[in-house]
Amino acid sequence: MEAMEAILSRRSIRRYTGDPVPEPVIEEILAAAMSAPSSKNQQTWHFVVITDRAILREVPSFHPYAKMVPDAPVAILVCADLQRDEHGFWVQDCSAATQNILLAAHAKGLGAVWLGVHPLEERVLGFRRLLGLPEHIVPLSLVPIGFPAVKKPREDRFDRTRIRKNRWQEGGP
Repeated sequence: MEAMEAILSRRSIRRYTGDPVPEPVIEEILAAAMSAPSSKNQQTWHFVVITDRAILREVPSFHPYAKMVPDAPVAILVCADLQRDEHGFWVQDCSAATQNILLAAHAKGLGAVWLGVHPLEERVLGFRRLLGLPEHIVPLSLVPIGFPAVKKPREDRFDRTRIRKNRWQEGGP
């Protein structure tokens, strides 16, 4: 899939067929995540690949928007290593990696959705307890991934009223 088509046609997918995602595809998605831009090239990210059904079933107990997670064959938890973050840009680094995961999954014919974790303490603590994350590792997002059980049409979100040129002017350009 061409890059612009992947960007413009990607949609959040919350229903999956249950078919397993091949390990080489997961690795390709992780390679895409690690190709994201990173402040000062610190690459503060770490990834926890979750395929264990028992673990996936626990996530909705502390994340209210994670009902689809137990039905996904795999989920990737995107985390930051605060010991690697010298400049305070770990949220941006891990957000860029998360976006690359979403685009790579879509380009491979998979569906995925971004579930926010940080800064909500109950979600952060839930993943800390569930996965044994050390204190210096902070989960930013969880991305459940699978073969889509639904097909969503492309959505045009371009809105010219959100664009300013050179300076902020009320009412748009």
